[in-house]
Amino acid sequence: MTEKTVEELGPEDDGVEITGTIKELPTPRAVSTQYGQKKIVTCVFEDDTGEIDLTLWEEEIDAIEEGAEVEITGAYVREWADDIQLNIGRDGNIEMVE
Repeated sequence: MTEKTVEELGPEDDGVEITGTIKELPTPRAVSTQYGQKKIVTCVFEDDTGEIDLTLWEEEIDAIEEGAEVEITGAYVREWADDIQLNIGRDGNIEMVE
């Protein structure tokens, strides 16, 4: 895995490790998936170099709070609606840093 900053992220990056702050954490919304109803939220993640939309699901949402510094591992970047978004992979993790 590669430690990156927001400004270094590109649309096909995989195995990203990044540390920063949850700048905005809106209210999660419910979506229907093949696994049933799931909670999803698109929050704003920032570090010293910029900000990016971060998509979180279910337990990931409960693991953080707005304004918290977090460490993300196993993330990947995809292009969505002409923007790049940070996503956490199946084996990825997000946790608050003390």
